Amino acid sequence: MKNSKLYILIAVFTLSGIGCSEDLLDVENPNTPIVDNFWKTEADAEMGLNAAYNMFYKPSTWTRWIYFRYDLSSDEGHSTSPWGELADWTRFRYFNYNFWDGNNWHWRDFYKAIFRTNQVITYVPEIPFDEGRRDRILAQARFIRALYYFQIALLWEDAPIVLAPSKPDDQPEQRTEAEIWAQVEEDLNWAKDRLPDEWDDANLGRATKGAAKALLARAYAQQKKYPQAQAELEWLVTGDGKQYYGLVDDYRDNFTHNKENNIESVFEIQFSDRNKGNDGDNLSASMGFQRTQFFAPGGIGWQDGKARAWLIDEYKKEKTKDGKNDRRLLNNIFYKQAYKDFPDAANNDTLVYNRPWNNDDWGNETFIKKYSTYYYRDREDYHAPNNFRFIRYADVLLLYAEMLNENGQTADAYEYVNRVRERASTNLPKLEDAYPEIGNDAALFRKRLQMERSLELCFEAVRWMDLKRWNMLSTQSGIDELRTRDVDFDNFVLGKNHRLPIPQIEVDNNIYLDQNTPY
Repeated sequence: MKNSKLYILIAVFTLSGIGCSEDLLDVENPNTPIVDNFWKTEADAEMGLNAAYNMFYKPSTWTRWIYFRYDLSSDEGHSTSPWGELADWTRFRYFNYNFWDGNNWHWRDFYKAIFRTNQVITYVPEIPFDEGRRDRILAQARFIRALYYFQIALLWEDAPIVLAPSKPDDQPEQRTEAEIWAQVEEDLNWAKDRLPDEWDDANLGRATKGAAKALLARAYAQQKKYPQAQAELEWLVTGDGKQYYGLVDDYRDNFTHNKENNIESVFEIQFSDRNKGNDGDNLSASMGFQRTQFFAPGGIGWQDGKARAWLIDEYKKEKTKDGKNDRRLLNNIFYKQAYKDFPDAANNDTLVYNRPWNNDDWGNETFIKKYSTYYYRDREDYHAPNNFRFIRYADVLLLYAEMLNENGQTADAYEYVNRVRERASTNLPKLEDAYPEIGNDAALFRKRLQMERSLELCFEAVRWMDLKRWNMLSTQSGIDELRTRDVDFDNFVLGKNHRLPIPQIEVDNNIYLDQNTPY
């Protein structure tokens, strides 16, 4: 009897297997959206766009590692990390082109962000809802796509351009740096007049018209298209957009979590310490600013990134109108003698996270203070709440002055440098009074402006971009000058290290992709 029952059960399961449709084995998870059941509503469009913004919160982008490429590889900073390969990638020693934290992770996540924007740009136009709201979503997606292609052009120069949702077996063709810049221009020109001048409080941090114009001006400037760059900046500086922007009185307010999204912010990445999860794509993933953990002095953070000491000397070459040292030095760098140079500063400002200088561990080191959280806590972690000011209005003013100078309007350029120098907390004399020998000499003005940008914008991820624009990474005279400030440039190979090698695994897996020469 038992055997008969067993045979019957076997027969049932066998017949069930023969008669079963494959469709019954391919059941969709209703909790997991796919292309066919997602992109249907305005809410879907918003979520898709938010996923693109979310890429700012990855270690490979503006959470952590990008500052090693832009700040520490420049003459403003350096790394003494015990992780040798990490430090080597700030010293132009690229032995392993597949070094994840210095190269591959950037490449993967920049294109991952582009993939997310491509989904929005491809699928949202088919969703029926208000045209104005739809265009604002598409404009933000194109702004973000342009922002990432900007980084690709800056770091690798020649690379694929992908403008549609990609598939795992795609092998996109390599395109030239000029073609990538052209794509950046196309996206930002489309976006700039479809973005609002400003957002309400609930949407702070989204791209605006001013942000698109400022980023487009940067792209034009990198290509030496100075008249076009000046034209874009005029809206923010002398045109209708100037009502939205200005300089805050206290320079430090640009780098704390207390005065975020202020009048000086043109585009700001919104960090938060509310979620203290990991770096994945789940709902509890971290949205904290991790750079502070890697740059803080030992015992407070990892001290993987440090400031170059020449900046201290440059700050101290000029005195304020009342005969004191430039307070930006106190805001930007931890160094041993700060208490002597700023005797009237609040005690906490001259200490290091409420601690006296640790001579045994820190010696005469100089640490990056900008964006640190020393002003309200005793040590760093991976969850600092400080927003990163991707584009500040001070940057806009200095870039506008640079474009005026390059376009033969040197006399008009002084005004915009002086606005930055004469900020209430900076209080430096006018540029023409401090350096009367410059006059209307465009070359002398250019050289001084290079230093003005560093003193104002150091450790804000713009220095590498500036050095490339000024041809300092493509000429022997430029490298020779950088060597006087940064010994790591002794390793710099002209004609090679102005760009990164493409991750070798990408070259090996794509027949249409060639390694950057002469790597």
